[in-house]
Amino acid sequence: MSQIHPAAAAGFSQAADLYERARPSYPADAVAWLAERLRLGPGRTVVDVGAGTGKLTRLLPATGARVIAVEPIEEMRALISGAEALDGTAESLPLPDGSADAIVVAQAFHWFDHARALPELHRVLAPEGALGLIWNSRDLADPLQAELEELLSPLRGRVIDQESGAWRAPLAASPLFGAAEERSFPFEQSFTSDDLCDRVASTSFVAAMAADSRYELLARVRSLAVGLREPFAFRYRTDVLIVPRSRDQGRRARGTSIQG
Repeated sequence: MSQIHPAAAAGFSQAADLYERARPSYPADAVAWLAERLRLGPGRTVVDVGAGTGKLTRLLPATGARVIAVEPIEEMRALISGAEALDGTAESLPLPDGSADAIVVAQAFHWFDHARALPELHRVLAPEGALGLIWNSRDLADPLQAELEELLSPLRGRVIDQESGAWRAPLAASPLFGAAEERSFPFEQSFTSDDLCDRVASTSFVAAMAADSRYELLARVRSLAVGLREPFAFRYRTDVLIVPRSRDQGRRARGTSIQG
């Protein structure tokens, strides 16, 4: 646990069941594009790093590939099904050199210590392998999401989030990986006010709050749903990046950027 970001370790270990219940899966078209670009299929091995409760993991066996999940938080790892689940971190993977044809990371890459994780991901990937990153990002153009962000932003503090994009610079600068191919997909969950509260409570820094502070916050979250006909849409943007492993560390692979 010492290698895990403290906010992730504290929040997700306390809220694993809630995370599994409240967090969305991934849209079928996004997963299909990810699988196609990573060439997942029979005879291929894909490793889901930072697998959490297995939201993405359980969608991958349908490709025919061998699926291995790596997750350091015991409470989350216990909920993974449909794949071999190993204790480990992105910075210290319990796998041999070149053993993965593809590595996927769902909702987790921004938590990594990139100076240590990128060489480790490169080590485990086969020479022609690639890294697939996927996030369900809250669509802040949606009025409900914008109001929710006003509540959460002052409480986030120094917690790392995907939207800041801070993870992009070390990835782009690394000679270990080539240029990313990127695509976005619209997605939504169908929520009641209870679902909305559960979704917020599953957030790392909210789960780690003192009980009375969390109760007060969730009462304010519930008030955002007043007047909405249930079930209502909770909208996301699912971002997928495919990043090839560089065979020659001194050269950059070329790629394209696709927005859809």
